[in-house]
Amino acid sequence: MNVYFHTFGCKANQYDTERVREAFGASGAVVVDDPALADLAVVNSCTVTGESEVKLRRFVRHIAKSGDARTIVMGCAAALDDGTIAALPSVQAVVANADPDAVLKAAGVASRVGAQHAAPLPAVTRSRALLKIQDGCDEHCTFCATTLARGANRSRPIADLIEEAGGLAERHAEIVLTGVHIGTYGTDVRDASCVVRSLGQLVEALIESVPNVRFRLSSVEATEVDDTLARLLLGAPRHLAAHLHAPLQSGSNRVLKRMGRHWYTAESYRARIEWLAERMAVFGLGADVIAGFPGESDDDHRASLALLRALPFTYLHVFPFSVRPDAPAAKLAGQVGPEVIRARARELRELGEANAAAYRARRLGQRADGVVTGRIKAQLEVMTEDYLSVYLDSELWDGRPRFEVTVN
Repeated sequence: MNVYFHTFGCKANQYDTERVREAFGASGAVVVDDPALADLAVVNSCTVTGESEVKLRRFVRHIAKSGDARTIVMGCAAALDDGTIAALPSVQAVVANADPDAVLKAAGVASRVGAQHAAPLPAVTRSRALLKIQDGCDEHCTFCATTLARGANRSRPIADLIEEAGGLAERHAEIVLTGVHIGTYGTDVRDASCVVRSLGQLVEALIESVPNVRFRLSSVEATEVDDTLARLLLGAPRHLAAHLHAPLQSGSNRVLKRMGRHWYTAESYRARIEWLAERMAVFGLGADVIAGFPGESDDDHRASLALLRALPFTYLHVFPFSVRPDAPAAKLAGQVGPEVIRARARELRELGEANAAAYRARRLGQRADGVVTGRIKAQLEVMTEDYLSVYLDSELWDGRPRFEVTVN
C-alpha cells in the first residue's frame, strides 16, 4: 500500500503525523510524496481557525481529483466533525485525534504499533526533532476549540521522555519540546514520589540526562516560565535555546477576561518578559495575537499595540478572529466587522514585521549557535538559538549539524 501524509496546524500535529507514519511503515506500507501515487491519503487536520478548516476541505477535494486514493482525515477538526468532513469526496473515515491504532484500523491495516516514538521535523537534514511532552489542556479559552478536541492535560512519564530524548540525541542536534499546553507539564501527576512536577524540572532533568543537544520550547505561557526555567534560559545557553514563543492574544485586560485567559494580565505578562529581557543578552521573543475578538474596542486594540511596542518582540503571529462554532466566543456579543478585523490584523502584522527587521539588523554580524534545518536550492538554512534563519552556501558545509555562524 502506498500512503501519502499531509499535516495542517501546529508542531503537536506534526508529531502525531510522524507517529502514524511510523505505524504504517512498521506495517509494510510505502510512504509517497505525491497523492496521485497513493492508495491512501492520511490528512491531519487543525481546528484553530475557520481558515484552517476551509484549507482542509479544499485539500481533500484536491486529493480526490488528483487520483484514486482513499482519504482518512484525523486530528482536531476530525474530532469535532459534524459530518461535513465525512461527506467530502474520497473520505473513507474520520478519526478523532491521531491514535495510530485507530488510524490503522480505519485503513483496514493490521496494527503493529509499539512504544510511542519521538518525531523528526520534516527537514532535508533532519537535524531537529520534536518531542511531545504532554497533550490536552485544562483551560477553556472562549475562542479555542482545541480543548474540546484534545481533552484534558495529560503529561507523559519522565522516564519515557528521557529515553526518547536520548535516542533522538544520537541523530539530531536540537529537540523541540511540544504539546498543547506545555507549561502545565506535571500538574496532573498524582504520584507523590514523582520529583518532576513542572516544566522547569522536566527541562532540567532532560538537560542533565541528555547534555549533548540543544532543547527548545515550542510555545509556553509567559507567566508559566518558573524560576527553574528562567535560570536555565539564563545560565544554560548551549542546552536551552534563548527563545520563547509566549502567547499574548491581547494587551487589554478586558479582552483577556472575555477570552477566558484568567491566569495572567497584561501587567503580569509584561513583568515576566521584561525580567527575562533585562538579563538575556540574546533573546528571541514571539507571540500569538488575535485581532478583532468580540467586543474589542479601538481602545483595546491600542492597548495591544502599546504593549507590543513596549516589549522586545522579534516576531508576531497574528490571527484575525474567526468564529469557531463549537467555541463559546461564537455566542459573545459585540462581534467585530470583517473590515475592522482585517485593518487591525494588518496593523499588528506591520508592527511584527518592523520588529523582526529591527531585531535582525541589531544581530547582523554577530555570532550565533546554529543548527541546520534544511536546504533551499544551493543554500543551507541554519536556525540560531534566538530563532533567526541564516543562509549559507551549501558547498561550504562540512556536514556538521550544529556549528557557530555569523548572522547575515
